[in-house]
Amino acid sequence: MSTSVMRTETAPPVVHTAAMLWLSAVAFGAFEAVLMIGSLLYEGTPVLGLLPQAGFRLAVFAGAVFLALKLRGGADWARWALAGTLGVFGTLSLVKEPIEWLVAGGSITEAMAGADAMAWVFAASRVLHVLAVLGAVTLMFQPRANAYFRSA
Repeated sequence: MSTSVMRTETAPPVVHTAAMLWLSAVAFGAFEAVLMIGSLLYEGTPVLGLLPQAGFRLAVFAGAVFLALKLRGGADWARWALAGTLGVFGTLSLVKEPIEWLVAGGSITEAMAGADAMAWVFAASRVLHVLAVLGAVTLMFQPRANAYFRSA
């Protein structure tokens, strides 16, 4: 027989905000995926060619939502899972391409001058996505959050 302990303590604001930032990051990621898939479809990419990528993203988004809700409920393992997977590897996946482009000699000024509305919308979403992830990770390890997770 297994027993589970129900947490009666409400998550402190710092944990609640971290969870909301994770959910915001998922929303930004989903928005970016829609923009990217729409653009690829417009360019003529076959739908079947997009299914594996779309399926992977959907699985990541579902996992992130699950972990964010567990985080808010006080699951310390969810905090570490979010920090390690999406906080580290997810962030690297978001910034890898722009960094490689800059290292290869890309010019931010030229890119901005040649950007259309879609590029600006995507870039704004990506910046907000990265900021949401970094904010969430930072808040998850604030002293009040640490005390909340230790009290479980």
